[in-house]
Amino acid sequence: MYTQSFNVPDDAVLKQVKPVASTEPPELMARFDARIDADGRIEPQDWMPEAYRKTLVRQISQHAHSEIVGMLPEGNWISRAPSLKRKAILIAKVQDEGGHGLYLYSAAETLGVARGDLLDALHSGKAKYSSIFNYPTLNWADVGVIGWLVDGAAIMNQIPLCRCSYGPYARAMVRVCKEESFHQRQGYEALLVMMKGNQAQKDMVQDAVNRYWWKCLAMFGPPDADSPNSVQGMRWGIKRISNDDLRQKFIDATVPQAKVLGITLPDPDLKWNEARQHYDYGQIDWTEFWNTVNGNGPCNKERLATRVKAHNDGAWVRDAALAHARKQQQRNMKEAA
Repeated sequence: MYTQSFNVPDDAVLKQVKPVASTEPPELMARFDARIDADGRIEPQDWMPEAYRKTLVRQISQHAHSEIVGMLPEGNWISRAPSLKRKAILIAKVQDEGGHGLYLYSAAETLGVARGDLLDALHSGKAKYSSIFNYPTLNWADVGVIGWLVDGAAIMNQIPLCRCSYGPYARAMVRVCKEESFHQRQGYEALLVMMKGNQAQKDMVQDAVNRYWWKCLAMFGPPDADSPNSVQGMRWGIKRISNDDLRQKFIDATVPQAKVLGITLPDPDLKWNEARQHYDYGQIDWTEFWNTVNGNGPCNKERLATRVKAHNDGAWVRDAALAHARKQQQRNMKEAA
């Protein structure tokens, strides 16, 4: 539903931003810039500026944290799904999110960071994750809306990352986006079924959309003018499309879907602008966004506490896996001898 909206050539994006001054060795920096300008890929064994590495560690780890924390709002509904079919779909989706976290933590480790340190930063509250996962799922329609809008916004953000300049991140995102596409479509289909039901079901869907719409628009990050890191990220080929452009693409793609569903998007200023060939939309409440990002949202403490408990309760599994790996290694060494 969203992949067709990306038609921005890579070189057109990269050449919009000029290289910035650097204290790195000029020869190495020139070689790095030349590879970026040629839309090449940087691999773990390649030299890279320290600022580039740190930016990737921050972005990839926050992405990974968002995946595993994102399992929690929908995981609450596995036991309450309205049918065996919906239960199986939801179990598969939550399992996929855990896999996405695995891919991304593995990609981050190629940059020289330890997964344990990344998780410690998350559990201590130092690391950030997507603000959208700090809101409650009040009813079954919320699960469908998360699939349609939240995963739809995630896809819009993530498809350009398949062309990220850092190879391990780009390759991980190819599979992630394929699975996220399934998540978005199952959410939309679940809502279509509800909208063919009784009035109470239709009202439930509309209520969920009303609560999640603006929060999804904020998922793309602050306006470009308030996002200083975006410029450098685009220069390095980590980002391909700015926050505001991604947000606009998401709105333009989502409005027709809402019409098919038969729901109203909660924005009185939403209207087609013939001159711009895009939809105009209202103001996002950035105060709420930053309040949630900084740990003061409705479910921040609950989500983090649940995540820490799951990590601690799973310690025995990790210990058992390590013990098994050591035994297997010893066995292989004996056989080789």
